[in-house]
Amino acid sequence: MPRVRVRKTSRGQIDLSKYKDAYEEVKTGGSLRKSAEKHGLNHCSLLRYIRKRDVSGEQENPDMGYKAHNRVFNEVQERELSKYLIRCADIYFGLPKKEVRKLAYELVVKYNLSRPKTWDDNELAGEEWFRMFMRRNPELSLRAAQATSLSRATSFNKTNVDSFYDNLATVMDRHKFEPQDIYNADETGITTVQKPDRVVARRGAHQVGSVTSAERGTLVTVAFAANAIGNVIPPFFVFPRVRYQEHFIRDGPPGCAGAANPSGWMQDETFMHFLEHFKKHTNVSLSHKVLLLLDNHSSHVHINALDFCKNNGIILLSFPPHCSHRLQPLDRSAYGPLKKAVNLACDAWMRNHPGRTMSIYDIPGIVASAMPVALTASNIQAGFRKTGTYPYNRNLFTELDFAPAFVTDRPNPENTYLNVNLVL
Repeated sequence: MPRVRVRKTSRGQIDLSKYKDAYEEVKTGGSLRKSAEKHGLNHCSLLRYIRKRDVSGEQENPDMGYKAHNRVFNEVQERELSKYLIRCADIYFGLPKKEVRKLAYELVVKYNLSRPKTWDDNELAGEEWFRMFMRRNPELSLRAAQATSLSRATSFNKTNVDSFYDNLATVMDRHKFEPQDIYNADETGITTVQKPDRVVARRGAHQVGSVTSAERGTLVTVAFAANAIGNVIPPFFVFPRVRYQEHFIRDGPPGCAGAANPSGWMQDETFMHFLEHFKKHTNVSLSHKVLLLLDNHSSHVHINALDFCKNNGIILLSFPPHCSHRLQPLDRSAYGPLKKAVNLACDAWMRNHPGRTMSIYDIPGIVASAMPVALTASNIQAGFRKTGTYPYNRNLFTELDFAPAFVTDRPNPENTYLNVNLVL
């Protein structure tokens, strides 16, 4: 017999809705045979259905028709198990395959259901049961879970998100910002060792290699700023060096700038340089203010940065802590394509420079070739739209999006994150 048998007849298949309607007619005084004839049912089958339902007292329809010889759970029990697994995945505590099989065994032991002997020997449901269970419940699929920190899972809750949208609405109503005046700024790391793309290779090969610059790369921080109509200012690079030299960005995009510090991360002083770079390319002033959305990193809310923004017409509004993965436009739609384009550009660089090792001074050129492909107007506009920043939409997220925060349900006192729009 084939592993997936194709049914050729309708023998044994039933329509439970017909049985349910006939059951109601009989219970209201109708004739058993006439009700069965009216709905195209066998009167003996209808009588068995009525007796099963009366004995069980269940609201759900009892099992009817042929039952698979190796079926362990009935339809109602499998449906409840499926709902439980989906709920676990929604709150970021999904069960892997082996844990699902273990849970199934624990259920049959608890309810004393008939099961194969191998289940008791291994204290685990069988591989074949799991395969058929997934086939019978197409709403389930085996997926690779994305790692999400506890801070992100619990901080993205309705209280924090509503507070952000309240502040955004207040700022928008006060200053009447046009889409070209709403900016999002964020940093990302570009390393000298790329993630190789898939390649065409010999079938059956156990391992396929691809040349990279080194085993471990050196990271350069790149800060981007884009507005709601899709315009991007030239990037700002932060190099892991003690002193900055202009030749660091010799191959970078036109108008780009840079700074340096030993760590290569955005710090208080380097963020001040970025703000000056931002002011230069946006022509912001006290008479022409702009809104700058960013995460609440300590360097972004330094007193010198707040004073600079206040004196130059830059209105700052921060996202709640650990919520930028859902609320930051560049994170939602731009950085994914950018990282892919950077990896492809690094692959091309390695082919064009055989035998050479990529250095941090080659990264500006890599970014220059990747930006036109990834940071397009449509990608950036999609990010603002997906986060409800522009057009303004505070009802974008549903209860399902906030489900992971249900696990801990941490209290959220007033002003849980620094409200930097006090510089207004």
